[in-house]
Amino acid sequence: MPHRSVFDASELKTQFHDAGISHRFIPSIWKFAIQNPDRQLDEVPDLPSAAYPLLRSNFKPLTSTLHSVSHSTDGFTSKLLVKLQNGAFVEAVIMRYDTRLGKYGGKPRPGGLRSTLCISSQVGCKMGCKFCATGTMGFKNNLSSGEIVEQLVHASRLSNIRNVVFMGMGEPLNNYTALVEAIRIMIGSPFQLSPKKITVSTVGIIHAINKLHGDLPGLNLAVSLHAPVQDIRCQIMPSARAFPLEKLMDALQVYQKNSQQKIFIEYIMLDGVNDEEQHAHQLGKLLETLKVVVNLIPFNPIGSSSQFRTSSEHRVSEFQKILRGTYNIRTTVRKQMGQDISGACGQLVVNLSDKRSPENTSLLTDIEDIHL
Repeated sequence: MPHRSVFDASELKTQFHDAGISHRFIPSIWKFAIQNPDRQLDEVPDLPSAAYPLLRSNFKPLTSTLHSVSHSTDGFTSKLLVKLQNGAFVEAVIMRYDTRLGKYGGKPRPGGLRSTLCISSQVGCKMGCKFCATGTMGFKNNLSSGEIVEQLVHASRLSNIRNVVFMGMGEPLNNYTALVEAIRIMIGSPFQLSPKKITVSTVGIIHAINKLHGDLPGLNLAVSLHAPVQDIRCQIMPSARAFPLEKLMDALQVYQKNSQQKIFIEYIMLDGVNDEEQHAHQLGKLLETLKVVVNLIPFNPIGSSSQFRTSSEHRVSEFQKILRGTYNIRTTVRKQMGQDISGACGQLVVNLSDKRSPENTSLLTDIEDIHL
């Protein structure tokens, strides 16, 4: 039987409980695993004697390996190709920012250089969104909570990770139990990320949204809406048939009432499909009773055979003006990052790409810095 990741918290806690070992030792084990990539768990100091054979027999510091890192010529994006214990691969993306470029109360935010990590929750995805490269892989398997957390461990050795966004491969809420456990690890010791710096993106799994705030209060919710009416949504997102737009909006109303937080709305701009003036008005009316930040996303081609085209900058600008001016909805346009390494939104699909060297360039505002 393969060893489990030491970051598979529920399994580790169960085995410690059965062996009469206190859970209070677990954060120190995790800290050791993070800080000592070349050492084994039986070298962790100051544990009860019963812990060592248990760890040696059943767990590994990491079950995945960092297969390669590709650096974009944009100078602030890196894509990590992570090989899992079963031989499958997932991708994660580091995006580097300067928090001082964000605004709070009209003034520059304090801070400095930070990084956001875009994490995968599944190998492949069963949602089948037609504009997304990951959907072409189909669904392979869910990641364990440990395999999710290990992406953060690998990335932390390359950059100071402040924010985590679940916008990588897979639909996070279709792997709900592992997602919740992984985030609880991330906000606890030794990672201690703020829930306000973690964003979960979903196509709109209604029953999971209804549970999310109760299980993980304080984190950010992003909804991949991508269309203002149900028929267009079903055309480009086949899974939307199972989650009618009207019921999804009802769920978001309840989520917002309970959480008292803004909701990110992700909207990919597809030329001639969902980017016309009428679509902007339909979207504005759909969202006008919610407190949201709409993030307009330029479509990133996924190959010469793609059936979609990227909306013109003028069309995106006019769409944004309608949402802002007519409906007073805060609207941003996502900066394109990492296209040359297929690390941009919608481009994550496993391929063994060559490493690239970064070049110096100006840094961007972080995604979590735009909604406060």
